Amino acid sequence: MAKDIRMDQQDGQAKTFGDRIMDFFASLFDIYKFIARFCKEAFTAPFEFRETIRQCFNVGYKSLAIITLTGFITGIVFTKQSRPSLSEFGATSWLPSLISIALIRALAPLITALIAAGKIGSNIGAELGSMNVTEQIDAMEVSGTNPFRFLVVSRVLATTFMLPVLMVYAGFIGLMGAFLNVHQNELTSFTTFIHDAFTRISFLDIFASVFKSLAYGFTIGITGCFLGYKASQGTVGVGRAANSTVVASMFLIFIEEMVIVQIVNYMR
Repeated sequence: MAKDIRMDQQDGQAKTFGDRIMDFFASLFDIYKFIARFCKEAFTAPFEFRETIRQCFNVGYKSLAIITLTGFITGIVFTKQSRPSLSEFGATSWLPSLISIALIRALAPLITALIAAGKIGSNIGAELGSMNVTEQIDAMEVSGTNPFRFLVVSRVLATTFMLPVLMVYAGFIGLMGAFLNVHQNELTSFTTFIHDAFTRISFLDIFASVFKSLAYGFTIGITGCFLGYKASQGTVGVGRAANSTVVASMFLIFIEEMVIVQIVNYMR
């Protein structure tokens, strides 16, 4: 009898593991359908221009303060950390090039995306999750409004198009912070700093950073909308959607970073 009980427990564990595998593939299929529906709705009239512009304002303008602070501090701290190492070889004149390469190739897109994942992604997940559990999305469908196009498409487009703008702004602010530190220690003029900073920057570097920002923005938007749109279980589900959006977005951003870096390095 004890043997039968152990066999039943093993069967239950195997069934549970199998259910988890099936749930995983079912989730992947749901994500595929969600992205496919977005691609269809994004290019089908009528378009929600006003709502998309409003979401661009929320994503872009309302993130300027934290992007400014983070970018400026990043430029100063990276410069201060790099100076001692370059001073040992008498190569402090390479600081502008080193800083610009680090900011434009990696730091500006990545830091902007991580900030957006924490601030914008969690906000989208919580907002759509709250609307879902309070049945506001169902009410929009009853009233004749397309909630997917109004809520999802506008937000994904806003994050996709505004993140490259925020990335460029973060890179510029980071360079300004680096310039203040370099000017304070080496008395380098602004013209010389900008010339040295962009000497080693190629069109491929700029294109790769913009492309990464587009991919990061789409990832943040689609992740937040998917998890928020599928939220359930009341306020607990809303909090879970916001938290899961941040975690999943950051994980996918790092995966995309590794893949894109490998592709760009292969193209150099």
